[in-house]
Amino acid sequence: MYKCPKDLGLIFFPAFDWMLSPTHPERKERLLYTRDQLTEEGIFDLANIQEYKPRLATLADIQRVHIGPNLDKLLTPAHLVSAGGCLVAADSVLRQEVQRAFALVRPPGHHAMRIVQGIRGFCTINIEAIMIEYLRQTYGIKKVAIVDTDVHHGDGTQDIYYHDPNTLFISFHQDGRTLYPGSGFNNELGSPAAYASTINLPLLPETGDAGIHLLFDELIQPILQDFAPELIINSAGQDNHFTDPLASMHFTAQGYAKLASKLQADIAVLEGGYSVTQALPYINTGIILAMANLDFSCVQEPSQPDYLRSQPVACTKHLEHLIKQTQTIWQNRKQKQQELLAQAQGVFRRDKHIFYDHSNLQEQQQETAFYCDNCSGYLEIISKTRAHSTIVYIINRDTCPHCQQQVHDKLTKAKKQQAYDFYFLQNRQLDQLSTW
Repeated sequence: MYKCPKDLGLIFFPAFDWMLSPTHPERKERLLYTRDQLTEEGIFDLANIQEYKPRLATLADIQRVHIGPNLDKLLTPAHLVSAGGCLVAADSVLRQEVQRAFALVRPPGHHAMRIVQGIRGFCTINIEAIMIEYLRQTYGIKKVAIVDTDVHHGDGTQDIYYHDPNTLFISFHQDGRTLYPGSGFNNELGSPAAYASTINLPLLPETGDAGIHLLFDELIQPILQDFAPELIINSAGQDNHFTDPLASMHFTAQGYAKLASKLQADIAVLEGGYSVTQALPYINTGIILAMANLDFSCVQEPSQPDYLRSQPVACTKHLEHLIKQTQTIWQNRKQKQQELLAQAQGVFRRDKHIFYDHSNLQEQQQETAFYCDNCSGYLEIISKTRAHSTIVYIINRDTCPHCQQQVHDKLTKAKKQQAYDFYFLQNRQLDQLSTW
């Protein structure tokens, strides 16, 4: 078997010139201490680690995923480099220069949905999704698994892949009843054509290392093995750590490192994590060592409180119930998918209310998936804000000529009626976004 010359590629982009505000959790100092720690430990000098420089993502790279009337105005050079760093990570793995890659970049992205009207949860564009669609367009990758280990539910990633049976999205996170964005419940399972391709695992506050590893060993790993993806992507949020100021979980740096060792993600992309001095330097060091197949047993925070020694009984019981429930869903997914498709009768519709917390903007969406016996169909999205209305059509890579004609007929009719302010056609077969 071909042996990559390096075990791990590192792409480091701290975006020191970009921040939401000087005191905001997502600020320029967020990765400063991590860089210092990695340098002090000699991580960049290890023989089996290769450091890469990021590049600028193009607008075409971003529009392969995202649509929005003011998208170009929301992008900064930092966003282009953050997404571009992920593309460099993708290239390094697919060109077999390294076995795995870790993009330590910011700003993060997993709260950014398909349509972008502003900033949500510190995220403007979804850097993982941009990378995945680049992998599909450039290398022909089809089946991808995303394991989101951020303490906040990756609602943007879920939104983008809710109708895609070839993308398995698994997210464990603090229960949405107790934390932003208030979603990610275990009944959010994907649309009928992609039923159980979305797996949400909401955890009780104070869940620790033992709980998350039980979840991974008993549930996540078997599902990954069953799905058999070509690539595993780790949306590597680090705010499950016990010191994180925005959450209430009890994960440690060792817990993260052991998880990275078990997961063996092909590509990891940094997401959240806001304990700048007490967590991120140690977590990142542990993850890097684990991904590079190096000893991480000595990685530990300067101090750990006594309450970490045992996980609350309620957390363990909740996990056991969640595991059994999700196992049943996964085992019965094919039969359930057939039932839901029969009930849908060719059309699945969902209404979404989206709040952009940074700009205090409300958006209403009506999303409709049109199914076809000969292809995966197409998607229609109607978006309305106080400023404008937008209609979007998405042609999938396998959408048949008949469905394509339906899209063009509906779009032509809407434009003639002047029903909306903006019109978009995202054609994945042509790798093209058209706007009117």
